[in-house]
Amino acid sequence: MTGIKRNLSKRAGAERTLSARWLKGAYQGSRWLLPLKPLGALYQWVMARREQAYRSGNKAIWKAPVPVIVVGNITLGGTGKSPLVAWLARWLVAQGWSPGIVTRGYGGKASSYPLFVTASTNVSESGDEPLMLAQQTGLPVVADPKRVRGGQALVEAGCDIILSDDGLQHLALSRDIELLVVDGARGLGNGHCLPAGPLRESPNRLHRVDAVVVNGDLQHALPVASATSMQLAPQCWRRLKDGVRFPLVPLPFTLPVHAVAGIGNPERFFRTLSTLGIKGDWHPLADHQQYGADALNFAEPRPVIMTAKDAVKCNALAPPDSWVLEVEAALPPEFEYWLAARLSAIS
Repeated sequence: MTGIKRNLSKRAGAERTLSARWLKGAYQGSRWLLPLKPLGALYQWVMARREQAYRSGNKAIWKAPVPVIVVGNITLGGTGKSPLVAWLARWLVAQGWSPGIVTRGYGGKASSYPLFVTASTNVSESGDEPLMLAQQTGLPVVADPKRVRGGQALVEAGCDIILSDDGLQHLALSRDIELLVVDGARGLGNGHCLPAGPLRESPNRLHRVDAVVVNGDLQHALPVASATSMQLAPQCWRRLKDGVRFPLVPLPFTLPVHAVAGIGNPERFFRTLSTLGIKGDWHPLADHQQYGADALNFAEPRPVIMTAKDAVKCNALAPPDSWVLEVEAALPPEFEYWLAARLSAIS
């Protein structure tokens, strides 16, 4: 049995390495992806045809009786959608709304859907991001592969506005506002669609959304005249075993550390740790990483630092000296004014 586990671990590691190599090439413009350009063009054509089918009425679209804000992206590898959803949720509550969040629930498998996710839901049922959002916002969160069904459940539960997390390509759910998030450091990569590049849709999609939000400093040109800047600001350290929060300084743990990140863009998390003066070994993992019993048992005992997304899967298996870096999105006042005006016009 030990040999089987070792072989499975090696296979999973090889798959992660291959995936990471492809993603790095897609963002850095590696020449070995060029033979895949015809497949990328075909993928882009298929996605355009699909969108047109919804726009022409050949595919059904459900119009919710409440406003719907969709947050999504057109790139693989993580851009910061969930922090923006959490920010929107808190902002809407402050404006007097009663929002609900609908999301896919990737990595989770429930016995039935829609699944109302609470802070105590088993992560194996909900998936990591829905549970994280439920814990961060305290709002109704529904995980459902069918966004329309999930949105209907939120309306029936009394929500007067819906936030659709990672919902840009889920066109069966009508939307009043589309927000597209781009990672500032990586931009749109080599500009090609899957599998030749990291794009889910043509870059022209940026012209058809209501606002483009850039996470971090923009380092690559985008095909739009303007975009809103978003920064992920570290807030505090949370001790995983009891939830107690500590300020960023002085550090409540000793250096060096082991830092793990099973998110779409682990390097962004590690850069943040470096800016906070954290030193140690970085352990990038696959997005939505499934943690086993030995995942955090490193040869050299040190404090373990992780993201909030990883933390929801590690409560039962992390060593006692484990910590979560809590971050929140920060957006400019101009974006708040724009959003308030848009909602006033449609509600």
